[in-house]
Amino acid sequence: MDPAGRAAPPSLNALRAFEAAARHGGYVAAAQELHVTPAAIGAQVKGLEAWLGRPLFHRLPNGLSLTAEGRAVLPSLTAAFDAVNHAVRVMRAVGRPRSLTLAALPCIAQLWLAPRLPALQAAFDLDVAILTRDDPPDYARDLVDLGLYFGAAAPAGCTTVVLSRDDLFPVCAPVLAAGLRDPRDLAGMTLLHDSVWREDWPLWLARHGAGLLGAGLLGTGPLGAGPSGTGPLRPAREAAFSLYGIALDAALAGHGVLIGHSALVGEALASGRLVAPFGDRVVAGAPLRLIVPEGGEEGWLAPVIRWLGGEGARAERRDRVAGG
Repeated sequence: MDPAGRAAPPSLNALRAFEAAARHGGYVAAAQELHVTPAAIGAQVKGLEAWLGRPLFHRLPNGLSLTAEGRAVLPSLTAAFDAVNHAVRVMRAVGRPRSLTLAALPCIAQLWLAPRLPALQAAFDLDVAILTRDDPPDYARDLVDLGLYFGAAAPAGCTTVVLSRDDLFPVCAPVLAAGLRDPRDLAGMTLLHDSVWREDWPLWLARHGAGLLGAGLLGTGPLGAGPSGTGPLRPAREAAFSLYGIALDAALAGHGVLIGHSALVGEALASGRLVAPFGDRVVAGAPLRLIVPEGGEEGWLAPVIRWLGGEGARAERRDRVAGG
């Protein structure tokens, strides 16, 4: 209690733990966001409930559900923490005006962004930090200036600039291309892919007249009909990689045929180190987007955004030329 005998207010940690748990619907995701353990989130929430004298959650077998009291206080807490996060962004911009933080998929950071970094830093005299993460950040809360992700639409509260379309098509080293005239020539080949994008090969082959039969990424049965009832294609084997860049290295070394993403293999195609043996037979994927949190396009980031957008347009023109 304070000197006047009033109960001390709850800690900011307890309020933040409750708000995150309520927003995510559970302790685990809240703990990941706040970089603590689920047990710590639970302890903070229980302490807050003890201070309030009311439960804020119904504890259910499959998760948490807000009580009426929890629903009543959540909007004001979320607004308050969003305001604090905005203030921190402003402070960061004032104190570090030449610092840029980008979040990106690891493969985008390696294959699209890294080759452009020296020119970007030279153009704007920037200190750049790149956060490689498979899951996009929470742009309203994480201290991220821009994001680079594939996506069909802009995340909530953000605008986007489409940097490049992303077409799917097989690519391989020139030494392997001579024997590939038709998609069914892939029978007996090693198919390379990213372990997360397991649907890429089945999608492309089903669209271009060759179903798949096999195991692993190929499933346990046909994933599409072969042409004229000829049955599904059976590749020799597959090789799955946790990083797309390693799968690309395997393709460059001639170890198999990679299902290429045009936004990521453009440089290798332009240099002739890889070729697309089936020409313009592509399947459209979600485009590569530069994600801009709300308000970012109006400040000092505006010329950076325009520069990256121009780089995307130039890269797409090069990719079209390289792909024939």
